[in-house]
Amino acid sequence: MAKTDGEREAARQIDLVAVLLVAFAILVFLYLIHVFLLPFVVAGAIAYILTPLVDRLAPKGGAPRAFAALGVFSVLVGLVAGLVYFAGPVLVQQAIGTLAHFQDLIQRLLERLLGNSQVQFLGAQTSAAELAASFTASLRDLAREAGAALSLLGWTFGGVFGFFLTLTLLAYFLVDGRKILRGLLWIFPPPWRPRTARIMLDLHPILLRYFVGIAIVIIYASFAAYLGLGFFLRLQHAAFLAVATGILEVVPVAGPALAAIIAGLAALQEAKGIWSIVDYVIYASALRLSIDQLVGPLVLGRAARLNPPLVIFCFLTGGLLFGIAGVILAVPAALTIKVALAAMYREPLLGPLKTIASQSE
Repeated sequence: MAKTDGEREAARQIDLVAVLLVAFAILVFLYLIHVFLLPFVVAGAIAYILTPLVDRLAPKGGAPRAFAALGVFSVLVGLVAGLVYFAGPVLVQQAIGTLAHFQDLIQRLLERLLGNSQVQFLGAQTSAAELAASFTASLRDLAREAGAALSLLGWTFGGVFGFFLTLTLLAYFLVDGRKILRGLLWIFPPPWRPRTARIMLDLHPILLRYFVGIAIVIIYASFAAYLGLGFFLRLQHAAFLAVATGILEVVPVAGPALAAIIAGLAALQEAKGIWSIVDYVIYASALRLSIDQLVGPLVLGRAARLNPPLVIFCFLTGGLLFGIAGVILAVPAALTIKVALAAMYREPLLGPLKTIASQSE
């Protein structure tokens, strides 16, 4: 017996309520376990980038997909192990050196701002050196009160466990990633699955370009920062600062600003005059312009670009709810919603506001 229009509408409303309830339950569940999300997010992003390579290698070699996936995984692990073996000691040494001179960095900055003479601060005469010493002592006392040794031990254990968990998950995602994506369709009611599959197909090239683009931006930022900080400015801890600059590019807006501040403090500590500061300003401006105006738009594409206020909102919301994992997933989640709405409303992803307004007239 055929269903009437009223029955079909009622069924659609029931399906919509069911999807919303399932989505809300998933968000609540992820919020409750957000501490454990980071290895899954990192492994999933890397697997998403490498899956097209696995797909190309499997047919050419005539081997099952699992062998191609494990081959790509082995090469990646070998590259990471080699990088850690050769570059790890240098980065650790430079990181320790940077932390060891933290008080000098703060003192040099305050001297640039306040000068070498005594200043009035909170009703007492003090100097830049005394302010820097007081600031670092306060941080040291705060670390002791917070149980820094125990926290450091816990973070170290968690970091090692998370690293190996990420590798394990990456191997599984490379082998069965497509099956997992197909399994996500079961979240939706049967009438929704064809359109959901179409949305996933439309979303795939955008997300792939986004994740690949972010990886390229990180590599470029690290390499360019090392050239600028090491060869142009000749800073002592250029390798550590360059790696920090690349990693912080993952965090929209705040990450690049923090990287510039850290490198600026290091440059200020080693500055020999006003021209050293001018050189750093030139370097920082050139790096930012090359990423924002050249490399970023080139590798990310127009479809994967969002308005800066929306990026900031997504970044803050994702970080507040899910921590670092939320920061990484903030922009992909916004892109997913953007593509889904475009597909549901049967409208193009991009269009001027005048065009939309004219459609209603």
